[in-house]
Amino acid sequence: MRRRELLRLLATGAALQLAPSKWFAFAREAHGLIANRKSLRTLDPHQDATIKALADMIIPRTDTPNASDSGVSDFIDLILTEWYEASERTHFLEGLAAVDSRMKTLFGKNFIDCSPDQKSQIMVELGAKMLADAPPGGRHWASDAPSPPTNFYSGFRRLTLTAYYTSEAGATKELHFEVIPDQYQGCNITSETKETPKQP
Repeated sequence: MRRRELLRLLATGAALQLAPSKWFAFAREAHGLIANRKSLRTLDPHQDATIKALADMIIPRTDTPNASDSGVSDFIDLILTEWYEASERTHFLEGLAAVDSRMKTLFGKNFIDCSPDQKSQIMVELGAKMLADAPPGGRHWASDAPSPPTNFYSGFRRLTLTAYYTSEAGATKELHFEVIPDQYQGCNITSETKETPKQP
């Protein structure tokens, strides 16, 4: 698979629709791209921390890893850097900054410095706006669409979920995806279990 095609599937979330065997191969290749990078290339430290905090509100840590444990910010940085056009990247970063701006208006501090209850309040607002901005009839953004969603939170949520469920943590601990089952237990018929013909 060509690198740009791989990144397009990542950004759109279309990878999650692949058959399990193809999905696993895709996930390994995608996260291999992330593992080979030395540092963030688009996000600054504050943006990185904000993305982790926002993503962890979507997928918190329970008995399974949270979103930031799966490397969500590295994943988003990869997509922003290598797949998004400049205008799309700017739109995403402006949407991220708008979250901080809203939190400063409400609580006088950035998102990462707010309490869980305060963070929950903005997440509810973002979700409501996402629904209000959704296309009529519940039409989803097609995997071959030319650009990401215009609603910041819609795009952010898609990237977060894709990052998580294509990661090793999300695939194995949340989806319980097994590449090779632990063992194969065939039907073992022995002479003792074979049905003997009835005597006339």
